Amino acid sequence: MLRKVFKYLFVLLFIGVLALGIFVAAVYYGVFGPLYTADELKEFKNETATLVLSEEGSIIGKFYAENRTNVSFEKFPKHLVDALVATEDARYFKHEGVDSRSLLRVLFKTILFNQRNAGGGSTINQQLAKNMYGRKSYGPLTMLVNKTKEGFLAHRLHGIYSKEEILTLYLNTVPFGENVLGIEAASRRYFNKPVEKLKTEEAAVLIGMLKANTYYNPRLYPENATGRRNVVVAQMEKYGYLTMSEKDSLQKLPLQLDYANLESEGPANYFLVQVKDEVQEILETINERDGTDYSIEKSGLTIKTTLNLNLQKYALNAYKSHLGVMQNRLRKQHRTGESNRILNELLTKELRRLKLTKMAKERKSRELFDWDGFYTDSISVQDSLRHSLTLLHAGFLALEPNTGAIKTWIGGIDYRTQPYDQIHAQRQIASTFKPFLYAAALENGAQPCDYLDNEKLVLTDFNNWQPQNYDKSTGGKYTMAASLAKSLNIPTVNLYLSTPYSMLENLWQRMGFSQELINKPSLALGTSNASVYELAIAYASFANGGYKVKPQSILSIKTNDGKVLYLNKLLKSKERVLDKDHVSVLNSMLQKAVNEGTGRSIKGKYGITLPLAGKTGTSQDYADAWFAAYNPKLVLVTRVGASSPVIKFNTGTNGSGSALALPLAAKTLQSIQRSNWIKKTYTSKFEPLTEELTLQMTCEDYTEETGLEKFFNNIFKKEETTLERAKKRAERKAKRQKRREERRKKQ
Repeated sequence: MLRKVFKYLFVLLFIGVLALGIFVAAVYYGVFGPLYTADELKEFKNETATLVLSEEGSIIGKFYAENRTNVSFEKFPKHLVDALVATEDARYFKHEGVDSRSLLRVLFKTILFNQRNAGGGSTINQQLAKNMYGRKSYGPLTMLVNKTKEGFLAHRLHGIYSKEEILTLYLNTVPFGENVLGIEAASRRYFNKPVEKLKTEEAAVLIGMLKANTYYNPRLYPENATGRRNVVVAQMEKYGYLTMSEKDSLQKLPLQLDYANLESEGPANYFLVQVKDEVQEILETINERDGTDYSIEKSGLTIKTTLNLNLQKYALNAYKSHLGVMQNRLRKQHRTGESNRILNELLTKELRRLKLTKMAKERKSRELFDWDGFYTDSISVQDSLRHSLTLLHAGFLALEPNTGAIKTWIGGIDYRTQPYDQIHAQRQIASTFKPFLYAAALENGAQPCDYLDNEKLVLTDFNNWQPQNYDKSTGGKYTMAASLAKSLNIPTVNLYLSTPYSMLENLWQRMGFSQELINKPSLALGTSNASVYELAIAYASFANGGYKVKPQSILSIKTNDGKVLYLNKLLKSKERVLDKDHVSVLNSMLQKAVNEGTGRSIKGKYGITLPLAGKTGTSQDYADAWFAAYNPKLVLVTRVGASSPVIKFNTGTNGSGSALALPLAAKTLQSIQRSNWIKKTYTSKFEPLTEELTLQMTCEDYTEETGLEKFFNNIFKKEETTLERAKKRAERKAKRQKRREERRKKQ
């Protein structure tokens, strides 16, 4: 009887071994799909993320199909490799790709007894094979087929690559959750540092995640991650990589992350959109020219940009410190009174437009942006929309004026929740338009010391439109220079009336603006639309002596092995759009605007001593606030306003260009001023005026009418007039002014 039992067991064992042999042979010879050959394994390449760097070399973003950055073995700290081997494959340096001991354990426990959690038998080689090519479904044989395939591939990998190369491939392919692949990307994500700078306890956290990258995610489940880290540290001590005292001290350390998700919280996410568009154009040209196939998302390129990360951070800090305060003021204003009524009317219209009226009261947990940090609250659709409508948005662009190199680009308050880029928004530019009118007047022969009327003016054929100065003052005459510096509206309208519209329109087009002008007297006060982007280009031509620039964001593009695909030498622009002398005079006038006029708070309140010219702008009823500032090395343009022009401050104390937009530039310049090397790089004095131009600027800002002028004006002049008459009067006065100037020069 016993003999029969042994015979029966032997037959079963023989059949089992034969079946297993046939199965293994079937896998080897491709019955379940071909195995990758040695040559194919040699050719394996990871898709790698393209890194985007600031001009200083700091990572500011990535482009990828898979978020992976490959690094070499030399960059792995020893304790990282020790942690991996101790935890995942203790006999790694002794086997040839497959560990027979572990394989037997898996065979009996996992496969024969279906104990899926009985412990992993996969070596690092086998895990690498899985990471390289993934797994397929084969029905009830899925686990057995995949494990067998991985065993063959693991052995082939051992014959092709060294132990160090296999570890490098493994650590560059392994997933870490959150769409992060590879140890370098994980180190950047969870600890905001390159892999070579990982501490032992940090390396242990990341290696611990390999068991279950979501359950042991240190951001989502810090307690789980800490416990798993301590297991990894214990394994390192068990296999002699740490002493007992080192293990104990490391296990007592608190979990400390420096989480950095560049995709949602990077310092320059709006800028990355600009970079991507520019790089794709460059790569298309290169691929077409050279027959290559470089991809911005798969080729692991390194893109160095023109952005200065220090300047970007200075501006971001200015956003937080200034807009946080102004946001609270705007919301407070719209809680009561007329402002609240206007907001409620807009809210009702928006609910109807979005077809949300019926569900306006439905409450839901929502993530909301606030300058003190994101917070989650259960609020209604209506309240969520109210929160959105009362948000202050802002765009901030800084250029190097000679080349157009972009140094700072902030397109909004938060890219994740407010992705629309305010730098491209077309809004009424208010008094930042005035320098273009004054430039056109200079081209027409006007002089900075020409006097402009400041008397009341009512245009009957434009619905009795009456321009008014910001402070409601009237009377006397102001020079062109003083009128621009003080941003006086009545003198500016008179200048518009005496300047041929065709000259202004031509200059506007030369400067590169996309919107057409409308020939109305209110145009003089900036009723035209433009973007921060366009205004920065135009003001750059003031800063650089009259040349038009094209904003540029890319310095170089390199492959993963260091080959230079593209190199930008950042040459100075040669496209002249303004006369050099006219620009010099205009710069002097706009320096006067900063030193004595509407922008003087930048010097007085904020203590900026850097050479600076600039212009504020406040659109109708304080809907938008603007400020443009520049010197020969840097141009800054800012705009602040809510998404709807009806949501605004109701006084200039908070809503004017000098109160709402200027502080963003001022606070950024304060930081520049404190940093000596940035100050030297990005600030420069204006060229002094020539003797002739200095004489043109030498005059009193204001003069009263003489007794004789008052007498004749009272007899013949009326406040109410048509546009045509006003133009003719302004032209006659301009001619008389020129004749007087000519006589004065002859004397």
